[in-house]
Amino acid sequence: MSHNHSHGHDHDLAEANRTRLAWAFGITATILVAEVIGAILTNSLALLVDAAHMLTDTLGLLMALTAANLVMRKSTDRRTWGFRRAEVLSATAQAALLLGVGIYATIDAIRRLFEPAEIHSEGLLIFGVIGLLGNLVAMWIIFAGRKDNLNMRAAFLEVLNDALGSVAVIIAAIVIWWTGSGIADSIAALFIAALIVPRAVKLLGETTHILLESTPKGLDLQDVRRHLEQLPGVISVHDLHASQIASNLPVLTAHVVVADEMFSSDSTGELLRELQECVAEHFTVSISHSTFQIEPLAHRKNEHHIDC
Repeated sequence: MSHNHSHGHDHDLAEANRTRLAWAFGITATILVAEVIGAILTNSLALLVDAAHMLTDTLGLLMALTAANLVMRKSTDRRTWGFRRAEVLSATAQAALLLGVGIYATIDAIRRLFEPAEIHSEGLLIFGVIGLLGNLVAMWIIFAGRKDNLNMRAAFLEVLNDALGSVAVIIAAIVIWWTGSGIADSIAALFIAALIVPRAVKLLGETTHILLESTPKGLDLQDVRRHLEQLPGVISVHDLHASQIASNLPVLTAHVVVADEMFSSDSTGELLRELQECVAEHFTVSISHSTFQIEPLAHRKNEHHIDC
């Protein structure tokens, strides 16, 4: 038996996040076109890398927007959780794209340190400012929903990285204009890469953790077992599993062995309520989707299970 609630709130939240992503996608795509033109006109690696970063971010936001639309679709007999996991897959793809761009930027920037190119600082400054202004607007739009799920978090990190990348481009343009040295452009590209790689690796680790159906971070299953076994009538808990379907959607299943008199006294309904309340209220990770199989002591010898 499972416990579920707040579907109306989740729907409204998903709708609001979808609108935010649509605006952010439009702004980011516009900046991408501007930066590609600027990279061609100024011959700047930093702007080119930032444009490549913007390309992955534009694709990432498109995937995020697609995932946000899929999440809105209702569950079916074929997909009992609907497309809730689409946001995790989207965040994984975004992280992989960001990591690839970061590695490319690092390699090419190091090469250019030894072979500086001629950079048009005035144009670089103009396009850097355009990129920064656009990214600040996109950040402001996404900010309110950045903690709602991994999909929104990935989108916000991408826009934040873009904004910091634009700052690096602006600084590089000023330094080049002041000194005439194109090395500042390569240093700015390395800085942008340094922003991209650690965040991409961290996000990739978090999404992989969910896709491997690992125990949600912050949830101690041994602690859960101890709490459940302390409830009146519970003899033992086995086949205890916890995983995450998507952000903010942890699930838990367990087999609960109880005394035979619990069945004869018709106390299993009350016990089930106590089990669900326990996992929903007593731990750092609140689990509102829980399934318990309540069984008599004699039943366990007939089961073939992997205890955990």
